[in-house]
Amino acid sequence: MSSHRPFGLPASAASAVLLLAVAGCSSPDAKASVPVPRPPAAEAAFCRALAKELPGTVAGLERTGTEPESELTAAWGDAAIVLRCGVPRPEKMSDPQALGVVADGVRWLLEQREGDGPRFTTTYRKAYVEVTLDERYAHDIGPLTDLAAPVDRAVPCALEPECG
Repeated sequence: MSSHRPFGLPASAASAVLLLAVAGCSSPDAKASVPVPRPPAAEAAFCRALAKELPGTVAGLERTGTEPESELTAAWGDAAIVLRCGVPRPEKMSDPQALGVVADGVRWLLEQREGDGPRFTTTYRKAYVEVTLDERYAHDIGPLTDLAAPVDRAVPCALEPECG
């Protein structure tokens, strides 16, 4: 039988070591490293409008900064929730078997990511908005409900009546 505890420590000591290691690696001022999309100018304008609408908290998590700073990206809770606006259209949208969800009237493509939480991308909007969630949200679209109204206000529908 093998042990996965650090350095063969008893479980309680291993937990303490792990907790200290995690606490030492995170900082309240830490910024999530988020690739910045490069959308066309018209889409970027919708994204800048969205940036002004985004809430300070999503799913109870406070908004944190992103690195590099950009109006096209946002994060909450040490990157537990990351939003990127102006991303390219996902290839998966061409798949007739693709899964989708609707959160407060906004439609999202659902992509399950191996070893991580889901990625959602808006559909039928004039700019694609991507939201990635960490594994804590593997079966929870709750964060999308906090983001649906800002997306709906800032990023117009590209295909009526699909958005309404």
